[in-house]
Amino acid sequence: MTETMEFKKVGQNRAVAYVLWIALAEAVGALAGWVTRAGSEYFNTQLEHPPLTAPSWVFPVAWAILYALMGIGAARVYLAPRNASRSRTLAVFVVQLVVNFFWPVIFFNLEAYGVALIWLAALIAVSAAMAIAFRRIDESAGYLQIPYLIWLGYAAYINAGVWLMMRM
Repeated sequence: MTETMEFKKVGQNRAVAYVLWIALAEAVGALAGWVTRAGSEYFNTQLEHPPLTAPSWVFPVAWAILYALMGIGAARVYLAPRNASRSRTLAVFVVQLVVNFFWPVIFFNLEAYGVALIWLAALIAVSAAMAIAFRRIDESAGYLQIPYLIWLGYAAYINAGVWLMMRM
């Protein structure tokens, strides 16, 4: 095989890795959105929101971008040299996706706002651990998670606000 052909093959493999990791993250987000669509609609149309809550159209756009950033970060980690740390880090990524999936179910579908807030705190912890683990393997992959962590803080503000308003 010529050097040019080998380079193309490596580039194609890298592109496939990016597509697959981004697709995995986006699929989890899409499934969560689909499963919680009725609860989300109730939240958007029936519940009072805390001040500074963004318009409803912002949330799916923001989440789509954040899931893409998660997938890009995971792909960068996956493409790093194989070792036990890389495997553990990708496992943390998958755990984070699972925890992430269940937060909207608890918040929107079960309307268990206090439990959702506790679950969100766990999600923030797992996501911070993921970002740190990503950064140890690929600095850019870790930094790509900063918008996600900021958004989770914003989600915690909204979650806490709804929980407090429902208790009044």
